[in-house]
Amino acid sequence: MRGMSIVAAVLFAGLATSAARAQPGPKPHSAIVILGDGTPLLSADRSGTSIGIIVRGTLYVFDAGPGVLRRIQEARERLRLGIQRLGPVFVTHLHSDHTLGLPELLYYPDSRSLRVYGPPGIRNMLRHLQDAWAEDRQIRSSSGMPSDHGVAETVNAATAEEVTTGAVYADSNIIVTAFEVPHGTWPHALGYRIVAPDRVIVISGDTRASSAIVEACNGCDVLLHAVYDGENSLSGADSSYFSRFHTSTRELGALATRARPRLLILYHQLFMGKLPADLVRQIAAIFHGPVMSARDLDVY
Repeated sequence: MRGMSIVAAVLFAGLATSAARAQPGPKPHSAIVILGDGTPLLSADRSGTSIGIIVRGTLYVFDAGPGVLRRIQEARERLRLGIQRLGPVFVTHLHSDHTLGLPELLYYPDSRSLRVYGPPGIRNMLRHLQDAWAEDRQIRSSSGMPSDHGVAETVNAATAEEVTTGAVYADSNIIVTAFEVPHGTWPHALGYRIVAPDRVIVISGDTRASSAIVEACNGCDVLLHAVYDGENSLSGADSSYFSRFHTSTRELGALATRARPRLLILYHQLFMGKLPADLVRQIAAIFHGPVMSARDLDVY
């Protein structure tokens, strides 16, 4: 993995080997749940951008857009996905539609030590969020609030780690590698490659078409990629903005042809007046593998 030191490589390989020895028999099943397919444009149907990956009862969250906590609860109560605990949160970049749900997760009832990984700046963001609710925590903790009231009091245990490229996290369930992607004027925006026990998943984050995605996927099992309508009539400043910050359907079709995912899932979709089927059609004209348009609480 590019950017990983020899020491880190040995460590992560050792973790993976130990996990394999400890778990004989069939590989555990991983589930991908769309916790939010939204964009900065508000929608009653689509919460802010967030992808969940569940392995052995642990939910790993990639981006935390607004509404993420309620979507997690829906996934637990309605979909019965077996979510038992919240694992780390991985942020692709610091745009508000990818981070407004972080304060919600700071108060997640089943987490007393939230870990957040993200690009430079995430540590400062998390510190300010904790400061913003300092009085709330102090009053709740000193007022004798019942322990089963559903609000985490030990938010101070939350930590943030700033990452750019290379292996950033591993446990007995997954290995996560970050890689940089071009997203307009952001100095750091990330995609993530996740090795689960049964498949390899790549999450693009917001990015214009990039060879970094092709290299990270390279025949991966699932590629989740942000996209906008490639048949729109944008011009001038709008056209310049989208071409620098995002990937059109036509560009994604060409990218997926090179990346060769077994399944391409469209998320963080900017429809621009079109229907999900229109975006799938535009991509399928170029990429001849399976393509699906995600909706909130879809499971793959």
